[in-house]
Parts: sequence; structure tokens; C-alpha cells
Amino acid sequence: MNTATIAMRIEGPAEQPLVNEFAVLTELLPFQGARVLELGCGAAEKTRLIAERTGVAGIVAAEVDPIQHRKNLAVTDLPGVEFRSFGAEAIDAADASFDIVLMFKSLHHVPVPLMDRALAEIGRVLRAGSLAYISEPVFAGQFNEVLRLFHDESRVRREAFSAIERAVKQGVLELVEERFFRNPLQLASFAQFEQAVIDVTHTEHRITPELRERIRAKFESYRSTAGYVFQVPNRVDLLRKPVRA
Repeated sequence: MNTATIAMRIEGPAEQPLVNEFAVLTELLPFQGARVLELGCGAAEKTRLIAERTGVAGIVAAEVDPIQHRKNLAVTDLPGVEFRSFGAEAIDAADASFDIVLMFKSLHHVPVPLMDRALAEIGRVLRAGSLAYISEPVFAGQFNEVLRLFHDESRVRREAFSAIERAVKQGVLELVEERFFRNPLQLASFAQFEQAVIDVTHTEHRITPELRERIRAKFESYRSTAGYVFQVPNRVDLLRKPVRA
């Protein structure tokens, strides 16, 4: 594929397939025998899927939130996974030591002044010709209308996209493909939303009782017979470390 012909877009077309992201992952990435670095692994849901369902050689799963990292260290049933604590802008690993680098919804959590450094670090630790998979939510759709009430991420998500554009233009990484899809998200209750989104330990949301009630009302407006079902738009930038002559 001639990567020079790919026009980068922060948002995709109006019609996008509804798929689970794990299907996108396994389509785009050669996991068999790969040494993988996941940056911003959170509670390690995708870490577990990759470790258990692909033939990876091993995963280093990094998380900067100290509370979540302590929880991850208590995991005992993933022997192929090493949980570490460092940020994408300061990867504690040798040059050219990974075949795949993953970021799931985490680049926009890197401080804006450090995003370029994070992408340079990803390029540093990748082997030549190897791939980085950077998945970012597009700030659109019903779920983001709920988020907008207390945590408007539209700016930082634009900044993350701009950082990827710069990395490609500067030759730090090459763009292989942009993939747009909608990821299904089903929640059973507002309490589950509070636990999973509002009360996370990595971000402090200053929410008054009045604002919480506004958030609850907006969330409840999307109730259906199947519970609270959202289709979250996503963009994946599949990048490759250039092979230098």
C-alpha cells in the first residue's frame, strides 16, 4: 500500500461497521510470536483477551495510575503478562525491543506537551518495520453527549490526532491504514456508568450533586429495552516504524 496516498481524518464516514474492537485487532496485527507493549492498560481487559486468545510471546502492560497498577499487580493468572508502571512519554524499555505497541483510548490522556515525545518513544522501542496500533474514540455520538456534561475531551482528542499527524509527517512513524468503526457498549445501570466512568481513579472529576443529577438524567434518556446501549465511534491509526536504508 502506498501510504502517501492515505488522507488522514479525525472522523470517519457517517456509515461505519458495528464491530467489537478485538475483531479489528486480530485482523490488523500479527500477534503470533510477537512481543507486545500495551501503554495505558487500565484494568487490563484487552490485555487478558490478547494474552489468552492470541499466540503472543509476551506482553508488557504499562499503567501510570498507581491505584490501578496495584490492582494489576495482584493478577496471578496471566503468566505471560508483565505489569509495569510508566507513561508513554518515558517508556522503560530498550530500543527496538517490541514487535507491536498498543494504545487503547490512552493517547489523549497523555499531557498535550508530551504527546510528540510519546510517539517518538513508541518509534524508539519498536523494531524496524513493526506496528503501532493507536485506537482513539471519536468525540461524537450519544455516549459522548453524556461525557460532555462533565468531561469534555474534544480538545485533547483533537490534540492526540494532531500529534499522530505530526509523527507521520516527520517520518517518526508511517501510516499504514486508518480504520473507522463503531464499538458496541452496553451498560446495565447508571451505577455501572458511575463506577466505570465517573469514579475512575486515574481522573478526578469535580462533580456537584446537581451536576450528577443532570448526568443521570441524560444517561437515563438513552434507556431501551436492552438496557443502555451505545455505539461509540472509534478511529484506529495503524502505524509502522520505517525501515531505514
